[in-house]
Amino acid sequence: MATEKNITFDISGMTCAACASRIEKGMGRLPGVQEAQVNLAMERAAVTYDADTVTEKDMAEKIESLGYHVEQEKTEFDVIGMTCAACSARVEKKLNKLPGVSYAAVNLAMETASVEYYPEAVQPEEMEAAVDKLGYELKRKTDSGAEAASKREHNISVQTGKFYFALILALPLFWTMVTHFEFTSFIWVPAMFMNPWVQLALATPIQFIVGASFYKGAYNALRNKSANMDVLVAMGTSAAYFYSIYLGIEWAAGGSMGMPELYFEAAAVIITLIVLGKLFEARAKGRTSQAIQSLLGLQAKTALVERDGEEMTLPVEDVVQGDIVLVRPGDKVPVDGEILSGSSSVDESMLTGESMPIDKKAGDAVTGATLNNNGSLRVKASRVGKDTALAQIIKVVEEAQNSKADIQRLADRISGIFVPTVIGIAFLTFAVWMIWVAPGEFGTALIPVISILVIACPCALGLATPTSIMAGSGRAAEMGVLFKGGEYLESTQSIDTVILDKTGTITQGRPAVTDILAADPEKQKELLAVAASAEKDSEHPLAKAIVEKAETEKAGLYTAADFESLPGRGIRAEIEGRTVLAGTRKLMEENNINFDADREAVKELEAQGKTVMLFASAGIYIGALAVADTVKETSAEAVRLLKEAGLEVVMMTGDNEQTAKAIASLVGIDRVLAEVLPEEKAFHVQQLQKEGRKTAMVGDGINDAPALAAADIGMAIGTGTDVAIEAADVTLMRGDLLSVVDAVTMSRKTMRNIKQNLFFAFLYNSLGIPIAAAGLLAPWIAGAAMAFSSVSVVTNSLRLQKIKHRRTG
Repeated sequence: MATEKNITFDISGMTCAACASRIEKGMGRLPGVQEAQVNLAMERAAVTYDADTVTEKDMAEKIESLGYHVEQEKTEFDVIGMTCAACSARVEKKLNKLPGVSYAAVNLAMETASVEYYPEAVQPEEMEAAVDKLGYELKRKTDSGAEAASKREHNISVQTGKFYFALILALPLFWTMVTHFEFTSFIWVPAMFMNPWVQLALATPIQFIVGASFYKGAYNALRNKSANMDVLVAMGTSAAYFYSIYLGIEWAAGGSMGMPELYFEAAAVIITLIVLGKLFEARAKGRTSQAIQSLLGLQAKTALVERDGEEMTLPVEDVVQGDIVLVRPGDKVPVDGEILSGSSSVDESMLTGESMPIDKKAGDAVTGATLNNNGSLRVKASRVGKDTALAQIIKVVEEAQNSKADIQRLADRISGIFVPTVIGIAFLTFAVWMIWVAPGEFGTALIPVISILVIACPCALGLATPTSIMAGSGRAAEMGVLFKGGEYLESTQSIDTVILDKTGTITQGRPAVTDILAADPEKQKELLAVAASAEKDSEHPLAKAIVEKAETEKAGLYTAADFESLPGRGIRAEIEGRTVLAGTRKLMEENNINFDADREAVKELEAQGKTVMLFASAGIYIGALAVADTVKETSAEAVRLLKEAGLEVVMMTGDNEQTAKAIASLVGIDRVLAEVLPEEKAFHVQQLQKEGRKTAMVGDGINDAPALAAADIGMAIGTGTDVAIEAADVTLMRGDLLSVVDAVTMSRKTMRNIKQNLFFAFLYNSLGIPIAAAGLLAPWIAGAAMAFSSVSVVTNSLRLQKIKHRRTG
């Protein structure tokens, strides 16, 4: 029987009735859709459908395929109660099965879930209820980083308390273990500790108080016809604990000769060591997220706000858009805004990596969390709370850390069947020992079973990828490289060709005076003064570069009059009663100005791709200025490092071939695509892809948006505040090509780290389980190995935090 349901989609991109009709027809052809009505004015589609035939995701994808966009919402959750990869796999599977959920990813390392959904079909409350039935708790994330840190500290505190409580009780039991081995049998053990009832009294609180979380987790898993790490631990320790009780009762009843060999210590020590492992793991996880904590620590806590003529100190969260904020010398700028009055130098190194403070004056923008050095500023708040540049950076890093890389999917599939497989191996091992290895010896056959159950570790598999993603993306953020998701951190390592836009990427993006050719070398400042005076009223970028150079050199300015533009040649102006000409060689020749002394030098500068302006005063040549978009200091080094990393570097620009090749030769680029129009850049990227290349396009994220989108990886050069450049997969906040090197380095080393973790996790289980089955591992050693397998994976991931800037490998 068909399950009829209704859903309403919010749709953007419709412009007319034809769009609405197209969607209705397209949806009508989809099997399972009974009726689709589109309201153009409301930008909505109401659909009646058979839920057994078609899903909400199928319908949304159909609308997207027609060229329109279906609005979704995204909510981040904390997931409480997960202990291993099997848990995260169950929660993720449950969320993805909910009607209306288009995508859900659960991160075991961060204990979070990221869910994209259609709000008309499902709400967060329904997700919380569904996960609650699995035995876990789903809570919507708060924006408070302090609260998250507090929860982490509380968890560490709880684990510490449980460990020390268990340790005090377990030490006497651990002491008794020396009697199990011939080589330690000479060690004295107090007779009291050998008493079964004393051992029971010591082991019981560990089993049912410290180990309560394992029983609770196992119950919830089994109740939902699943299995996880808790099931393995509960089964293994319970087998040792209850079999020891049986032996103790049998001994007390006189059914056995001498003191029986009990296994209370195995159960107690296993639980104690696992709790210790969880404690180390929690501390290590906290360190993997220290990049987020460092970013949160940059925020100002309070702001001095001027309201209704009064100054008041407020928590930074209470500042609203439009507030006037007073920033004193030495204070952090609390929010993004515009300076209304005052001047100062501001340290923006936390955003841009620029070590030198930037001079700021009225009308300039300032960014929250930067440091005001020496002047008082009145700032009008323009972006506050979640909208500040720093908040956007934190959001991008959190989303990257919460996302899932493709390489994790294999581990997820294995985790889903891991625990049932281990239980099957344990039962098979028990049968083999009872029938062939030690016929009829129940206690002897039980030991390898306990060892198998406790040594098997799905946790290491589940933590292998997300901990590396957390550490790698966090370290990248500290370098000023923001990966928009784990998939981009993963795929950046596979690129073999880097395409660099010239303007603003290789070069500064603004012209500057590079050469001064004064006819009289002792009158360079005079040349600058005349040139700047003639050009000061022009809006042309070259003119601005000349005026800026004169101001920097303190050359002074004259009063210019009778300014006349000479199209294609230059300008004419009257300065201090003299006629001044400024422009091309052609302008000089037309006015019979002799500049033979510098003619060859001018040609050489032009051959380097520079624009040369010649100047004459009162009919006499006084010199020339070369202006060019100068190459960034680090561009040549970055190109060299990229080549050393085995990457081909291509420059793409709209400049003429001569200028393009001149710039390319300065930085060491061999392949140049010149005279490329903005709308042609994406085409050239696709041509390189047709050659079989994996491409990364590096540009400004605005003019280069189509090319960034077309490339396998789009990298946008930012300015420290351009965090959310939509077309980019990676944002390079520091506007520095060395950040491309950092991005490639972090991607390669993170992927190498993930592979190391996965290799260790697979090797550990593939060797540990057979060794345990052979009876070569005591249960407590198996428990210790299991506890520290996860710790070793997390610790290996932490090595990523030590990667240095600007090195490839």
